[in-house]
Amino acid sequence: MMILTLAVGTIFLPSLSGCTLDNGPVGRFVSSLTGAHGLPKETVAELERFQQAYYDKATEGEAVRDDEFKQFVDAFKVVRRSYVKEVSDQDLITFAIEGLNAEDTSWLEEDDGTPKGKASAHKVIEVALDAMMAKLDPHSSYMTNEEYQELMVDTSGEFGGLGIEVQQGEGFLKVVSPIEGTPADEAGLKPNDHITHIEGESIKEWTLTRTVRRLRGKPGTAVTVTVDREGRTPFDVLIVRDIIQVRAVRYALYDGYLHLRVSAFSERLESDVIEAFARSREELGGALKGVVLDLRNNPGGLLNQAVALSDIFLNESSVVSIRGRSAKDVRTYGATDGELAEGLPVVVLVNGGSASASEIVSGALQDHNRAILMGRRTFGKGSVQTIMPLMREGAVRLTTALYYLPSGRTIQQVGVAPDIRLDLPEKTEEEKKAEAEALEEFSKFDAPKEADLPNVLSARILAQDKLHNKDGVLGTTSIEACPQTGPREDRELGCALEFLKAGSAKKFLAAVSVK
Repeated sequence: MMILTLAVGTIFLPSLSGCTLDNGPVGRFVSSLTGAHGLPKETVAELERFQQAYYDKATEGEAVRDDEFKQFVDAFKVVRRSYVKEVSDQDLITFAIEGLNAEDTSWLEEDDGTPKGKASAHKVIEVALDAMMAKLDPHSSYMTNEEYQELMVDTSGEFGGLGIEVQQGEGFLKVVSPIEGTPADEAGLKPNDHITHIEGESIKEWTLTRTVRRLRGKPGTAVTVTVDREGRTPFDVLIVRDIIQVRAVRYALYDGYLHLRVSAFSERLESDVIEAFARSREELGGALKGVVLDLRNNPGGLLNQAVALSDIFLNESSVVSIRGRSAKDVRTYGATDGELAEGLPVVVLVNGGSASASEIVSGALQDHNRAILMGRRTFGKGSVQTIMPLMREGAVRLTTALYYLPSGRTIQQVGVAPDIRLDLPEKTEEEKKAEAEALEEFSKFDAPKEADLPNVLSARILAQDKLHNKDGVLGTTSIEACPQTGPREDRELGCALEFLKAGSAKKFLAAVSVK
């Protein structure tokens, strides 16, 4: 539930979708308890082990090194106290030391006369924390002061960058989803693309944080990324960075049915949806027939906006619960009295690029039988990230909990399955041949979901998936059976509208099977 979705400077907040921010005086005070005071003797010994490895890499004198060391201790104490599951102090320190001793030593090579194998104390601590956090799970990370300040801008829905949601893969950066209308989208990046090089340099040994930093830059500047896409040989894409102004909601009317395209769970989402309903009802004289809530390729966003969007379709119902490290650490979020949708029939469109906040909304509506889910199984990101500022500078983005749907189902690793699965068009013989030829090349990329990311977390199973088979309880159809709809000639949208017009799954499936 990261209230942030790698939508940062390059739009990256690996995961905007249920994230919280701890930037109050209490968070600052706790992180200010620097030094080893109060820690077990075994932990102090582990910190001394790291300190020696750190001293071996840092160039400055003892006073500067000790000062920077406090930053490491601050972050270390936050992790050992608040991470979603207990990790031994020995493992945390080992992760940090391994980062300093990794094969990739490019961070040690500086142009200012620094001795080979050395770097500034500040840089050494940054590398160590990046490595320690990367070993926890795909969504936890260390944030420099600059990144933390950028994050404060990102959640407002406007920032500079490329416009993609990404996840760390094994030697590559996986595109979860490009944000509609952004430079990455216009450059042709697609969900499940794998970025392997930036400006011709391999990112195989890089941490997620380092990769994101290289992708960021001033608006108007360009960056070239090398992309591996299934069925194609690797190719370069030039993307010009820009200020990302994410329109949270776009809407259109089709024969009295409202199509709500939600592209980002930013602070403006709730107000944009309310406005879309108001304008649509005004245009139609209040005679809305139904709603298509389109969450395809939506990587997530703010948790409070996920709850707010669910509230528009639910009446005094639970939406999501968050369960932390302790069995007693449970928080529940729910919808208030009354619903803006006023009982209108709803179809929710989802696919593999629907993550985090999108999964909270679609899963909650499905659990309460308030909507029919149509499309393909969602991404499966069910973890909560909390942004915890450190006393000296920067912050830690830390996975602190997992979220569960109203029925007790988990999203983590498994995602949310649709009630009606929409299969993509059958491949041509040429496409099948190209795919077969590329199979070995891309076998390492057959991991398009959260479950296949490195160091992924497992959730406690509190309830089984509502759907009892991979095709869904209601049925499956090809999008080819549905009409092309709207300016994008969108057959999946056509399927959703046909379902609303049919009035039931039985009638819809009978109609599309005839076509």
